[in-house]
Formats: sequence, structure tokens, C-alpha cells
Amino acid sequence: MAKILVACANGAGTSLMMKMSVQKAAKALDLPVDNIHHCALSEGVSSARQFDIVFAPLNFVNMYKDAQAAGVIVIGLRNVLSEKEVKEKLVESGAFEKFKR
Repeated sequence: MAKILVACANGAGTSLMMKMSVQKAAKALDLPVDNIHHCALSEGVSSARQFDIVFAPLNFVNMYKDAQAAGVIVIGLRNVLSEKEVKEKLVESGAFEKFKR
């Protein structure tokens, strides 16, 4: 079961919509998800190591270098509302293989 973090600048509207895109993509891929937490980037950076997968806008991915070094899969999205892009990135990153049923 994957624990997923979704973070955007303020952690309010956009991260909630991104969370919904991630939920739909995970369901479509039949990816077992334990929890999807959405928050602001500042909270996300400090708590990223507690998660298996982190989603953030592409231009903020570099903020998660420490989490990546610790083995967290960090995925940057161009279109944070695109379920299609989320699915593609889950497969490309190896997260799908790692956590599939």
C-alpha cells in the first residue's frame, strides 16, 4: 500500500484537485493506496520522508532532493489536474511496479 503526498504552493484548492486526480489515476491503475495527503509545499518538504510517493508541480520538484535521496519517489507534474499525466508518471517512475497488487 502506497502512502502518497500531494503538495502545491498553498495547500488549499489546487492540491485538493491534484489529490482527486491522483485518486482517480490510482483507481484506474488498480494501485493500492493507503493514504493521500494534500498540503502546502512547506509542509510537504518537511514531511515528505513519511510518504512513498510525492507529487508536486514540476517547478518545485527540486525542493524534495532530500526525500529522493531517502528513497521517496518524487513526481513532478506539468498539469497538476491531468489524471492522464499522473498515470503516465506513476508508470514511468516505477511507482506502479513497486506498489501494484
